[in-house]
Amino acid sequence: MALSQPATFNEEWSDERVFAYLNQLPPEGINADFHVLYHAFKHMRPTDYERLLTQFVANGRDVNAINPEGQRIHDVIAEFPRQREPFLEVLAKFA
Repeated sequence: MALSQPATFNEEWSDERVFAYLNQLPPEGINADFHVLYHAFKHMRPTDYERLLTQFVANGRDVNAINPEGQRIHDVIAEFPRQREPFLEVLAKFA
């Protein structure tokens, strides 16, 4: 039987860990800015997402980037009922 890493919750993320998401490379055909926003949403808490977005916008990146289906990250997050409110509140600060 393989050993698995125990789950950890509410651990503090370093700036290095948060900002590493800014360097995520997208799959072919996916907008790089949308990919960063989506990938970070799927893995971060809202407070870390806000830290990322602060740097993301400061770097001149597009918070309104779209995926191949023409959706902004706002539209995609809205499809996640249990998580959407805090993330949409964070995004509203950068609109």
